[in-house]
Amino acid sequence: MKKIPFFLFAFAFATNLQAQSTEKWSLRKCVDYAMKNNISVKQADIQARIAALQLQQAKFYQLPNAIFSTSFGPSFGRSIDNTNTYVSANSFSQNIGLQGSVDIYNFGKLKNNVAANQFSAKAALADIEKAANDVALSVATYYLQVIAAYQQINIAQVQIQQTTNNLETTRKKVDAGSLPELNALEFESQLATDSTNYVAAATNYSQTLLALKGTLNLDAALYFDVEIPDVTTIPLENLTALQPENVYKLAIDNQPAIKANKLRINSSEKNVLASKASMYPNISSNYSLGTNFFDVLKTTPFKTAYPTQLDNNFKQSVGVNIAVPIFNNGTNRINYEQSKLSLQNSKTTEEQIEQKLKLDIYTAYSNATNALQKFNASKKQLDVAQKAFDFANKRYEVGLLNTLDLITNQNNLLKAKTQHLTDQYDYVFKMKLLEFYKGQGLKL
Repeated sequence: MKKIPFFLFAFAFATNLQAQSTEKWSLRKCVDYAMKNNISVKQADIQARIAALQLQQAKFYQLPNAIFSTSFGPSFGRSIDNTNTYVSANSFSQNIGLQGSVDIYNFGKLKNNVAANQFSAKAALADIEKAANDVALSVATYYLQVIAAYQQINIAQVQIQQTTNNLETTRKKVDAGSLPELNALEFESQLATDSTNYVAAATNYSQTLLALKGTLNLDAALYFDVEIPDVTTIPLENLTALQPENVYKLAIDNQPAIKANKLRINSSEKNVLASKASMYPNISSNYSLGTNFFDVLKTTPFKTAYPTQLDNNFKQSVGVNIAVPIFNNGTNRINYEQSKLSLQNSKTTEEQIEQKLKLDIYTAYSNATNALQKFNASKKQLDVAQKAFDFANKRYEVGLLNTLDLITNQNNLLKAKTQHLTDQYDYVFKMKLLEFYKGQGLKL
């Protein structure tokens, strides 16, 4: 019984793992938290805000502009007064002006620039959705790994309990002289192995929790644990309802990566029109208001002269400008050609994204089909291993089976349970991935 204290230590370690906190995180809570705090989502949100500011700037370009200016100060020596006459005396002058302009016709350059930025802003919002979806999928992956790791601990505990029971029964028979000491030693050796497996499972559980915390951008030092749902209660669609071609048709309309790229194609189309408009004449109107003041510095104040001069010198002007681009080192032409290539690249990217999405969905369906087959096969293997162990245990109890054969059957059962659990969670995840592509979100 020398190995039993080690088992007790392992059991206490497991109990401590599960009892540190009453609050446990559900998948929904994990996903919601990740969408608000994950760095990738935050970065996408910042880019969306930048795109919104660029849209606002593009709209402002359509408005008239106005600039107010004034300059004033003394002059020493010779200067020109309000009558364009040179005056050889110290003086004080001020100029006041308001100038502005407004585009009248620019072949839709500003309008298309606004439309391009509107599509870009919407694409940036779709990028946030894509980043959030990617994070949600990553969270779900780690969440399922945590649950599977937790179930591995339970399997290891059952294995330890079985070996402990056999050891206690065998020890009694050894003490009674009906079995040799070797039988008990063989079970003690197996108990040590089972305890080591348990500690490995508990360590794996802690590590998967850390990986999930990293995805959530949580402080690694904070205590964190998750709800452990019964895997058999996790809702799954029938595989026949997730045919890859049907899922693909739905994914084309709901996957944010597809939405974002389509919006960028629309933006590129408007940029082409805006770049083309830069090669045509631009008609604008300008206006100005202005006045000035000039006076030779005297010992007496000039309060009376100041308003009089500002009123007498007030002038206004309005005009129309026609700017015809003739040659500007090919800048406008190059920009136009680059905008067309950018549009072509966006369309090529769309084709690439759609091809990859279709391949991913067909691959996910194939993986889900294989996972289901493995799950069913491991279930049969588990049933056989359980029956073999039960039969072997009965034979051992009546002395018709040696210890090593019983331990072999017990280990075979452990392997079958572990493999079945692995196959079960693998199947669940691959089905959830298909549901995700279909646009049903992630739910356990």
